[in-house]
Amino acid sequence: MLRTRLLAAVFGAAALVAGSASAETIKVGVSAGPHAQILEQVKPIAAKQGLEIQIIEFTDYVIPNQALSQGDLQANSFQHEPYLDNQVKDRGYEIVNVGKTVVFPMGIYSKKVKALGELKDGAKIAVPNDPTNGGRALLLLQAQGLIKLRDGAGLKASPVDVKENPKKLQLLELDAAQLPRSLDDVDAAAVNTNYAIEAGLDPNKDTIAKESAESPYTNIIAVRKADKDKPWVATLVNSYHTPEVKQFVLDKFKGAVVAGW
Repeated sequence: MLRTRLLAAVFGAAALVAGSASAETIKVGVSAGPHAQILEQVKPIAAKQGLEIQIIEFTDYVIPNQALSQGDLQANSFQHEPYLDNQVKDRGYEIVNVGKTVVFPMGIYSKKVKALGELKDGAKIAVPNDPTNGGRALLLLQAQGLIKLRDGAGLKASPVDVKENPKKLQLLELDAAQLPRSLDDVDAAAVNTNYAIEAGLDPNKDTIAKESAESPYTNIIAVRKADKDKPWVATLVNSYHTPEVKQFVLDKFKGAVVAGW
């Protein structure tokens, strides 16, 4: 009887230890829309590996890194690496990239014209006002032959870097989240795919031009530098990088969002 009780106590203690280990919970910040939808698919996979994910949605690109840096989040999944690099440089965040997620090819949308060739001289084109997505939009406009940037402008190009503008397009810088709503007031807008989908636009049907999926703008999972080697980070990334998640991205977004790993 005593031996039975001792064994029961040992196994009971072991169960408590295992239970506490499996109960690790992290908060992951995402932008509303595809990032949140994809992480919902990651959540049950991670749970089987002992990691509970609480998904916290944001409506802009600024707060998720602030919240991560301050310790209100353990990770975020909403940005591409050029954006993170710029944030680290400008704000001194101790935040690092720990894994690739998906690519959202940027598109140009319009309610006024059905092709870029229909844009008139002086047309108003809205672009994101943050340095990396703004540069991305200008590179897309350059790839479509609408403008030419000065040599060396690179990924952080801004309207002052426009060297040639044959149609004298008016480049209006707006908050990225506001761009879909600007379509009634401008001739065209370069919109990040996550915001386009959230606004009910179809990146496969509604764009009049679209970025190649082969770009430096693959999105990432970011954590604080002090946490990057913790076991839960590997669990989070490995749970994301699974065939099930890749298939969900393919089935759900049909090429509008592309797996980047």
